[in-house]
Amino acid sequence: MSFTLNPEQRAAVRYLDGPLLVLAGAGSGKTRVITAKIAHLIASGIPAKHIAAITFTNRAAKEMKARADKLLSNGDSEGLTVCTFHSLGHRIVRAEAKHLGLKPNFSIFDSGDVEQMLADIVKSTDRGEARRAQWQISKWKNALLGPAEAAKAAETDQELQWSKVYEAYALSLAAYQAVDFDDLLVLPVRVFEAKSERLAVWQDRIRYLLIDEYQDTNLAQYRLVQLLAGVGEGARAAFTAVGDDDQAIYAWRGASVENLARLITDYPQLKVIMLEQNYRSSVRILRSANRVIANNPKLFEKKLWSEHGLGDTLTVIAAPDEAQEAELVIRKIQAHKFEKRTQYADYAILYRGNHQARVFEQALRAQNIPYTVSGGISLFERAEVKDLLAYFRLLINEDDDPAFIRAATTPKRGIGATTLEKLGGLAASKHSSLFGAVYASGMHETLAERQGTALTTFCDYINRLRYRADREPVGRLLDELVKDIGYEAYLFDQFDPKQATDRWSTVRDFTGWLARKGEADKKTLLELAQTLALISMLDEQGQSADSIRLSTLHAAKGLEFPHVFLVGVEEGLLPHRESVGNGQIEEERRLMYVGITRAQLSLTITHCRKRKRAREWQVCEPSRFIAELEQDDVRYSGAAKSDNPETERQEGQDRLKSLRAMLKQSADAAPAKTPATE
Repeated sequence: MSFTLNPEQRAAVRYLDGPLLVLAGAGSGKTRVITAKIAHLIASGIPAKHIAAITFTNRAAKEMKARADKLLSNGDSEGLTVCTFHSLGHRIVRAEAKHLGLKPNFSIFDSGDVEQMLADIVKSTDRGEARRAQWQISKWKNALLGPAEAAKAAETDQELQWSKVYEAYALSLAAYQAVDFDDLLVLPVRVFEAKSERLAVWQDRIRYLLIDEYQDTNLAQYRLVQLLAGVGEGARAAFTAVGDDDQAIYAWRGASVENLARLITDYPQLKVIMLEQNYRSSVRILRSANRVIANNPKLFEKKLWSEHGLGDTLTVIAAPDEAQEAELVIRKIQAHKFEKRTQYADYAILYRGNHQARVFEQALRAQNIPYTVSGGISLFERAEVKDLLAYFRLLINEDDDPAFIRAATTPKRGIGATTLEKLGGLAASKHSSLFGAVYASGMHETLAERQGTALTTFCDYINRLRYRADREPVGRLLDELVKDIGYEAYLFDQFDPKQATDRWSTVRDFTGWLARKGEADKKTLLELAQTLALISMLDEQGQSADSIRLSTLHAAKGLEFPHVFLVGVEEGLLPHRESVGNGQIEEERRLMYVGITRAQLSLTITHCRKRKRAREWQVCEPSRFIAELEQDDVRYSGAAKSDNPETERQEGQDRLKSLRAMLKQSADAAPAKTPATE
């Protein structure tokens, strides 16, 4: 099969003589290379079932699999693995459960489950303390440190205390027969290092590895790849790693860009191929991207180039404050859309932090402009919604241990960590779920009467609810559920009045939506509960596909848009003040580079002269990264402009030209317009 590839891409696809590192710049066609290489591997005689392509998001894996399927035919892709690191780890842990002391149907705790468990361990009403402990434990796990190693590595009294929390947490996970997301990376490493015969089995299953976004790997992921591919004299080392040190923006979650450099040390025979031709952006956009990132020290020297033409001048605008920044950006989008006859989906507004989205959402709603938010918290991720979902999960599957733990302890009903630990031990001895253990022989001998009664009362309630959930109207059952468990009172006991009111409003919105959906679709609560998992985000329901994208820079990585507005580019925001204080300016610069290289045709950068923080106005300074742009390709407006009369005159001419074009188009279209289309 032939592919439309440039010489460097073709070389990366065809190289099979040893380990390969592909340095793929932004927009250089790395996904095309990976999918083409999958087809080339199969054509070269390696069955698809022995090939694994690993990436970091389900979205990327889905896209990669779809592209590979298009290149292959006649069932050639049967057995091909295209998944995330965590999905691969999950497969390994499932297959090796008995070697890890786990039952086959072990549970996986999400971050909310973990936070709740840690809150119980630290015995603090401050959930922030539980989250900080969770973050530190995650860092230790991703660095392959167990509780004992973490205690030795602790540098402060606080870290030493967290290492003790880590030890208690690990014991609780074992008692519950559960793992967390980090364990899906750590446990495969542990079993492979301890049992070489199991590693050999998996090395035979996966004979060629392709790893995307290699700069985002942490130590656990790096070690897993190393074990599967083999290292040292005589190792097969059959892999292709694709990455870009200029787009390494996840050090805060344990990723190490040094893993790219480590490949050269661990694999002296490593071949390196650079992809520098950009298929996304104009020359002007790339020149500024190259100028900005050139201020960082380099692991590998590369420079992006494009054949897409010079393109529009980059625009840097200073706004008086954040409200006027939002209004200005939206006015420009509306004018540009009208003039160029584009769609809303052609525009993206990118920012450093989630909190910056609020003022843009308000301005967009005021203008009735459709938008989609990425990188924020979806309704399904809100704690109060997940609390109720735990009850629904139990209705579907009583063996869902994380759902059992969350529902049984939220709100509090006399079932705490000690009770659950004893129940977990009984469940492990009976090879049953926690729910099943409540009705198992020996439960009342294992737990005190008060604890046993609390558990039995809870499980009896779930059983009654399950019976009714398949027979009675959804709205009535939901109202009774939140009343029976005292959820409103629980919220006002746990949070301050404003937070409690906001959370209770979310609960009412959620249950109201389910009640309306049940009535409209003529479905019972049990039927709805079975389909909730198929809904990606409730807060995206009813949104137009043609909508402006609001996104954090981190969430926008891997995406591209014709027209990008990079907002809040100020000292303290981008670069973030904490990163500056911690000496992490290089990662912030890479984040700026990622933002610039999302743009295909035009890039507008905005910043504010002042911004309100904690109810007080603070003067803002333009980001240092603005001065690092290719100044010959930048036009300034507002406080950021240069003292150049020619620049001001050009701005006026551009505005006049744009206005004339809009008026002409309006006049041309007038006969076709009706009041309904205005």
